[in-house]
Amino acid sequence: MRPFVHVNVAMSADGKLSTRERRQVKISGSSDFSRVDRIKAESDAVMVGIGTVLADDPSLTVKSPALVAERRERGNDENPVRIVVDSRARTPTDAAILHKGKGERIIACSLQAETEKKDALSKYATVIVAGEKEVDLSLLLSRLYDMGIRTLMVEGGGTLIWALFRAGLVDKLTCYVGNMVIGGVRAPTLTDGEGFIDETNFIRLSLFGFERMDSGILLTWMVERQGT
Repeated sequence: MRPFVHVNVAMSADGKLSTRERRQVKISGSSDFSRVDRIKAESDAVMVGIGTVLADDPSLTVKSPALVAERRERGNDENPVRIVVDSRARTPTDAAILHKGKGERIIACSLQAETEKKDALSKYATVIVAGEKEVDLSLLLSRLYDMGIRTLMVEGGGTLIWALFRAGLVDKLTCYVGNMVIGGVRAPTLTDGEGFIDETNFIRLSLFGFERMDSGILLTWMVERQGT
């Protein structure tokens, strides 16, 4: 068993998540920010990859006081469990995700991670070892389910999202497409990684909904399963 996995991203009209220097760009506006904050508040956990932590230093906290209050009323922590997929335990010990806001943190690493780095991070987060050279995402999600996590929001980056799609672990994709072109062959996209070379392996999506939002459009897709 595993949690329901909802990938949420904002990208430019040409599919870029940020610049070629991986500098964070404001792609969407206030309406989308509020939507994302609600998804986060209603999720049991939110996950990012180590690349996102090193580039953007996000806190992944719920911003709206009203949504924080709703979580408290449900008996939850102010913020969902915050998870970093970090095979070699490279998360800085002063990262915002480890210090800002109340709630549980998890660092998921592999056997390749140095013991000293894992020990240092264990002062601020629960360290889960899953996989030999890189994090085994299927195993990680199974362990998260055993911890009571049923809904998991994934906010990036492209390498982690690709790995989740490749492993067949994504259920829903919401994608805000902004009104800009960023360009750059090295700029991160919705899914990086090596990509599929055989059409039979492509991930197929069913369009669930779309709506105009801010200066762009929000697309909602559900992942098709074989035999459905």
